[in-house]
Amino acid sequence: MVRSTWDELPEPVRAAIERQTGPVRAAEIPSAGRNSDFSATLHLVEGAPVFCKGIADAEGKRGAMHRHEAEINPQLSSAWAPKLRWRTETDGWLLLGFDHVAGRHADLAPGSADLLLVTNTVAMLGRDLTNCSHNAPRLAEQWARLAPWRRLAENRTVLDQWTARNLDRLMSWEACAVDAADGDNLVHTDLHPLNMLVSGDRVVIVDWAWSRKSSAAVDIAFLIARLVAAGHSPAKADRWAEELPIWQRTSPDIRLALAVEIWGIWEYLREVQPRPLWNQLTPAARSIARFYLGETPNGGESPLAVTCR
Repeated sequence: MVRSTWDELPEPVRAAIERQTGPVRAAEIPSAGRNSDFSATLHLVEGAPVFCKGIADAEGKRGAMHRHEAEINPQLSSAWAPKLRWRTETDGWLLLGFDHVAGRHADLAPGSADLLLVTNTVAMLGRDLTNCSHNAPRLAEQWARLAPWRRLAENRTVLDQWTARNLDRLMSWEACAVDAADGDNLVHTDLHPLNMLVSGDRVVIVDWAWSRKSSAAVDIAFLIARLVAAGHSPAKADRWAEELPIWQRTSPDIRLALAVEIWGIWEYLREVQPRPLWNQLTPAARSIARFYLGETPNGGESPLAVTCR
């Protein structure tokens, strides 16, 4: 996606923003981000900077994502998420203005000092977002509709031999994952370094457009796969998660079911939406799932003898 600069925005859009902020003296475009048509830190003539993002198709699907993010923001604590200060619509655009967070993207590599900060923030999410009152979409229903392993079964030739041979059992674990994902926590579902800003001694989580009602274990399961993609072994990534009370209470069956589903989602997306990113994430998710299946370190293959209950 090619994002607009401040000067490229339609004049009515710039005017609508400045009615909320006052005069803008400079707009700093971030290096990352792909879900908005405009995103920038706005440095103002008076007052603290504001982070603004906007969508040109306010009534489209991406507009719905941003409306959702605006609606759930009151559920989020300023201790670990930027507060929404204003929203406005004009000329077909939906625009959101957040507190600016000065920080850098988190480093998830082995040995990074950021890992402890991430642990602390994820623990707060699990505590603070229990029984969320917002009527957010339920992740379990979304996973049931997506059913990536069932979709992949329609063309097994795209899968490696081990996966194709065990596909029926993977589909069985996929059904278990739908039940495992059901819950009343608000979960982010897209925790990765670009959405985690290290600011002082804390990590701030941004971009809540994909948040859903689910089990808090889901965010941890996604993060474990991201840790493996960042260079951790599956065993060390799981040990990192063991510092979190929610993961301590998550049974081996549920850990495996969630890992199988995340692997399936990324495997399916690699086929239907090819991007270099999937070539990194899919092997990481696969290795986590096969680790939970108890495969031997010398490469021996588990026949997926365990079954979900």
